[in-house]
Amino acid sequence: MIRATSGLRKSAPFVLLLALGLTLSTGCRVRQTEEGTMPDVDVEVKGGNVPEYDVDAADVDVNARETEVTVPDVDVKTEKKKVTVPDVDVTMPSEKPADDNDPPK
Repeated sequence: MIRATSGLRKSAPFVLLLALGLTLSTGCRVRQTEEGTMPDVDVEVKGGNVPEYDVDAADVDVNARETEVTVPDVDVKTEKKKVTVPDVDVTMPSEKPADDNDPPK
């Protein structure tokens, strides 16, 4: 019996803390009453250093030269045909006549 009472006494603060935590987390309502702000911070910056690199790149020379290439010899014949194409007229809003439903300017 003494051992059971001793174990209960050791766990009592934990149980009480757990019960208090559950009560506070479920039985409260949190409302923001004031906006938070960030603190003003003055920053002093001293010069830095950009890393330097030594790069060995390939040399590229681009030139032009004349050469002979075989190409096809094609004769293209053309003729005129009538086809339907779209005809679009655009009237900008400033050019559009005033509608009776439009508010006066």
